[in-house]
Amino acid sequence: MNIAIFGASGRVGSLICAHALEDGHAVTALARTPDKLIKLIDNEAGLKIVEGNSTDANSVRETLRGADAVLSALNTDGGSVLSGSFPLILDSMKQMGIKRLVAIGTAGVLDSRSEPGLLRYQSSESRRSLTRAAEEHHAVLRLLENSDLDWTLICPTYLPDGPAEGGYREERGYLPENGSRITTGDTAAFAYAQLFSGQYNRARVGIAY
Repeated sequence: MNIAIFGASGRVGSLICAHALEDGHAVTALARTPDKLIKLIDNEAGLKIVEGNSTDANSVRETLRGADAVLSALNTDGGSVLSGSFPLILDSMKQMGIKRLVAIGTAGVLDSRSEPGLLRYQSSESRRSLTRAAEEHHAVLRLLENSDLDWTLICPTYLPDGPAEGGYREERGYLPENGSRITTGDTAAFAYAQLFSGQYNRARVGIAY
């Protein structure tokens, strides 16, 4: 499979990239600093790096060229990277006939159990006083819901660095009850596996231990 990865030099994206390369897939990764990504990958066989930015339409199109599926591990970067990138990614995918997209979101855009009709970041379930990042992820969710893509939005809770531990729980639309954390290793493994699964097609899925 030819896999396009955005956010490949990030904490989760680099691990997903490594999984795909280890399994022999061809990976095209967009990176602002290619050297940073190369340092994170033990085996570069099958890896093509596009130097550029996800808010640049030409860089996005070059990354998607020839892709069978797309994985986004982009984060908010403290600004509007997500809301600036996703319209370009989705438009280019539509033009190129690419249907499958797996993206990393946040538990804030899962449904609230305590306040039906609200997302977690809009409810008392959220402990965060600042909602800027969740609002960015919510903007992405709206774009996905209005698209005709086969998308899955993976929504981890607190995300410390660490290897895969296994034993995590997953739930469509909600954060598993009393879930408090999940490592980058398990998040990457779960996201990578969703590229080959239709279980959560056009859905959000919460993951936590």
